[in-house]
Amino acid sequence: MTGLRGEAAVIGIAELPAEKRPTRPPAFTLDQYARLAKLVIEDAGVDPASVNGLITHGVAESAMFAPATLCEYLGLPLDFGERVDLGGATAAGMIWRAAAAVELGVCDAVLAVLPGSASVPRSQRHPPPAPNWYGASSNNYGSPQAEFEIPYGNVGQNAPYAQIAQRYAAEYGYDPAAVAKIAVDQRTNACAHPGAVFHGHPLTVDDVLASPMIADPIHMLETVMLVHGGAGVLIANADLARRGRHRPVWITGFGERIAFKTPTYADDLLSTPIARAADRAFAMAGVGRSDVDVASIYDCYTITVLMSLEDAGFCPKGQGMSWVTGHDLTHRGDFPLNTAGGQLSFGQAGMAGGMHHVVDGARQVMGRAGEAQVADCHTAFVTGNGGIMSEQVALLMRGD
Repeated sequence: MTGLRGEAAVIGIAELPAEKRPTRPPAFTLDQYARLAKLVIEDAGVDPASVNGLITHGVAESAMFAPATLCEYLGLPLDFGERVDLGGATAAGMIWRAAAAVELGVCDAVLAVLPGSASVPRSQRHPPPAPNWYGASSNNYGSPQAEFEIPYGNVGQNAPYAQIAQRYAAEYGYDPAAVAKIAVDQRTNACAHPGAVFHGHPLTVDDVLASPMIADPIHMLETVMLVHGGAGVLIANADLARRGRHRPVWITGFGERIAFKTPTYADDLLSTPIARAADRAFAMAGVGRSDVDVASIYDCYTITVLMSLEDAGFCPKGQGMSWVTGHDLTHRGDFPLNTAGGQLSFGQAGMAGGMHHVVDGARQVMGRAGEAQVADCHTAFVTGNGGIMSEQVALLMRGD
């Protein structure tokens, strides 16, 4: 099939430590971008002048012209600028778009960074707009969500993901201890990663099951932890990659699938878009599931991980719970998963939560994961998930 040739690579990474409360004074989004951009470019060890592409999600200080605003602020003239809006799949979507631009020769190196601190300076005279209602993202007049979802309380994330878990339970059964093990194994990984918000705080299955029920059957310790932070990468062509400071992480396959906006309109709650996205990614990369050395799977909830493992083809549909029980998902196990703790135990720094998974996979392939390093790690599978299992991206990244 047509697709990437594997000639663009992640050559620099940066991830700020997760913080429950920011230790720095509030910074404008532009300043957060600048700090991350500097860290990523320095990590790659390339001349900043070689960076002539930039992908962003958005800039709080500028509702329009986000790439141009950052181009001007960072002092980086661009041959390629892009804005990606895929919720939690944004970061993974950024990566394949950057790789495509590099392979086409549009630019030499693309900066993809996502700040993750909502603690920004606020004007006393111009207060921020009211937040979206209970996490509903389309509350403007004329939106189907505003007309048919919000008035009836079908909003936010907890309840819809719990609906998916309940539907899964009705179809295949539900073992709370097996699903809780996902959070426990990821916490073990976080304890090996100093930047994680829960570093030094081990967890047991009993702890997970004893935590408050957020939305049946999802417990508090099975939900994402919001933090301050940020993450980013630099994607470059083969020439820069060969001259870079680290082992290049070649982007060899991707798939993207957007199926609906809200689960009300899903054809089947138990068939997620990652199935098609993963199939396309593996076919493009020319590798199989058994070739994966580390998986970095979007984990806003434990049920998200379980269903992603099934739909991405790592275990049969409906057998994820027994599969998870029979495998060690820690960095020293037979199926290393979210080796920096994932968003459940490293923390979700806003939109940077999705970039955490990209950085986690790239760091492992580069051989820079420290105590959590997976031995002989050459192939990483990464996913992004936006909305309520509605928009998903799969990536395959490989070392030489």
